Amino acid sequence: MEQCRQLKEEYDNCFNLWFSQKFLKGDDNDEICAPLLKVYKECVKRTMKENNIEMKEIDKPVLGTPEEKKAPP
Repeated sequence: MEQCRQLKEEYDNCFNLWFSQKFLKGDDNDEICAPLLKVYKECVKRTMKENNIEMKEIDKPVLGTPEEKKAPP
């Protein structure tokens, strides 16, 4: 997902700034980074679709199941 890397970095920078300068001082309003998160998530979803990766594959529990020991396809 190389095409989303820059968007992730922008969101991470915003989140880190919000966390250190707002959240840790009692302000839990995280809407300042919401637009960046939205664009980043859209990029990830689009990239997953282009690569035929379904969300259900990502949300599937693996740890502690027989699937954990299987090699990826």
